[in-house]
Amino acid sequence: MLPRGLLAAFLLLLLPAPAHPAPLDRPEPKKDDMPSSPPETPDTGLYYHRYLQEVIQVLETDGHFREKLQAANAEDIKSGKLSRELDFVSHHIRTKLDELKRQEVSRLRMLLKAKMDAAQEPEVQVDHLSLLKQFEHLDPQNQHTFEARDLELLIQTATRDLAQYDAAHHEEFKRYEMLKEHERRRYLDSLGEEQRLAEERRLEEQKQRHRQHPRLNVPGSQAQLKEVWEETDGLDPTEFNPKTFFRLHDTNSDGVLDEQELEALFTKELEKVYDPKNEDDDMREMEEERLRMREHVMKTVDTNQDRLVTLEEFLLATQRKEFEEAALKGWETLEEHPAYTEEELRRFEAELAAREAELAAQAQRLSQESKALDHSQGLLEVQKKELQLSFTWSRGSNNPPQTHQLQALMDSSFSSPMQRQEPKQSQPW
Repeated sequence: MLPRGLLAAFLLLLLPAPAHPAPLDRPEPKKDDMPSSPPETPDTGLYYHRYLQEVIQVLETDGHFREKLQAANAEDIKSGKLSRELDFVSHHIRTKLDELKRQEVSRLRMLLKAKMDAAQEPEVQVDHLSLLKQFEHLDPQNQHTFEARDLELLIQTATRDLAQYDAAHHEEFKRYEMLKEHERRRYLDSLGEEQRLAEERRLEEQKQRHRQHPRLNVPGSQAQLKEVWEETDGLDPTEFNPKTFFRLHDTNSDGVLDEQELEALFTKELEKVYDPKNEDDDMREMEEERLRMREHVMKTVDTNQDRLVTLEEFLLATQRKEFEEAALKGWETLEEHPAYTEEELRRFEAELAAREAELAAQAQRLSQESKALDHSQGLLEVQKKELQLSFTWSRGSNNPPQTHQLQALMDSSFSSPMQRQEPKQSQPW
């Protein structure tokens, strides 16, 4: 059975972010002080996050759907079984959902138009129906009403996209690390031999200092949880109780440990390696380490792979022999697991070189176009002044403009100093 609000927890799986466990001695909230509505869900990073969030909020106001949600499990949600209950929600809820879908379709159309305009193709006839098919979180065939198929697509797409988030985060971190190494090598190459050797020694000493840290416990192991129990919760390690530990760190009391609640457990381990006050410590590396720790715990504890740890799953994990034996191994950090290989770095640098060459060619092309425009502007200015001189002559002078006067006007019309000549002194005509 899913607690109320778990559809939001299941779909809006929180992205990894720095989190901190709540203090142990927090007071129990009074009934009058309880919030009337759940706190705002952090942004998932999905381009349709707002639409997803608003659909969930509307659905949870319907009594029938809320009842079915409470009786559903994760598989009912993922398989689309829950989506069929949409046919039984009240009329005014369906009306709100219809309006949300129309707004989302309108937003997507605006995005498509902006994309077409940016590509400088304003005259191209846009087939919105065909283009909307690239958005998989709604049914493009029906752009006016929200049906069971829309809810099913929304759930399936959000589940898939959020499941791929960790892989995308790892890839982004890999590129970040490769760019750092590329810039480091390029900087060293720019130095003289003596300076380069001194800088290499400094960087190696910095790396050695970073490696001098206490051994890290394996995330989710008995040693790691007991350390949190003692140092964060302030409790006697000899009285460690897994059930009590779970309830202490289920900070929102929804019966499960979500990703943020799990990641909060790793703060003490990460502090052994990373110090936010030390400019030599890379905080992006720390968050990548936190993500690796969370993935390890999920892999070993989350048996149904719904990205949530129940009390039953947690207690079962503490009964395995690996729970105690993991203390003998210790956790291997990113230092032992480089994010990239030399071959990947070479390919990355080749991509960078190709991109830099493309940008240089584009800059040269724009420079030439700018010069051509300046030249055209100069010619237009000459023609304008020629007309002005001719008009003045026709109004009251018997002498037409002299050649050297026209040349002086041409020289003064070009913006480039190389194209401009000082006009010769001459008598007014």
